[in-house]
Amino acid sequence: MRINRLLCLILVSIIFFTQTHVIYAQRGVSNQRLEWYFEKKGEEKPPITDARYMELIHKYDSLFIGDPAKKDIYLTFDNGYENGYTDNVLDVLKRKKVPAAFFVTGQFMKTHPHLIKRMAEEGHIVGNHSYYHPDLTQVSDARLKNELEKVKLRYTEITGKTNMNYIRPPRGVFSERTIMLAKQEGYTHVFWSLAFLDWETNKQRGWQYSYNQIMKQIHPGSIMLLHTVSKDNADALERTIEALQKRGYTFKSLDDLQLKKSVPTPLLFKS
Repeated sequence: MRINRLLCLILVSIIFFTQTHVIYAQRGVSNQRLEWYFEKKGEEKPPITDARYMELIHKYDSLFIGDPAKKDIYLTFDNGYENGYTDNVLDVLKRKKVPAAFFVTGQFMKTHPHLIKRMAEEGHIVGNHSYYHPDLTQVSDARLKNELEKVKLRYTEITGKTNMNYIRPPRGVFSERTIMLAKQEGYTHVFWSLAFLDWETNKQRGWQYSYNQIMKQIHPGSIMLLHTVSKDNADALERTIEALQKRGYTFKSLDDLQLKKSVPTPLLFKS
């Protein structure tokens, strides 16, 4: 009996994904699973990414880097859950008068609504990181839209605001289909051009590690991805902001970032 049920589930899954593939192939939209990738350059040079990714970024007005000729930084955080450091991060941002974007999940909103409210009240962007943090390429259109809608509705309940315009896909996984659907729902995909392994809470190495990783990778136009579960990041943030400002960098909001139609794309991708 169990084997028959298992076979039925497998068959239904195969039919669903086959039909989905055919439907999107007919529309000329691929649901091929992609993982965000960029190649670090160092020495304050902008990183590059795959030409296919740049094509999708331009087609759907997504973001991964600002103007590589301007020393602007866009600070973003992913908030899958709370580990006790987000208040500290917000304290630093308030002292230094630095804007940021926080991409939050349903779990984070459910357990710490006061932090969502504080982010909004202090002028930060609250972005959508999906409600349950699934691989969006493996869920139906209806489920994807519901994932985004539930986060936005909860955000409005907490803050009274409706200005949720940015999405960061869970785990950096995406497809043309998921970007297209999110855009139809009013969202701009925000990828990143600076990141490092900072989310493993049992492998924290001290503030100097976070500081060094950021300083090694920094470049004009950086969209910086950090995770608030990291004690290293929380402890390093104020020193990092001060050091980057001394280098002539300015922290700006994603709302200030213009679509990169004028960016010389040959510098930013490899074929």
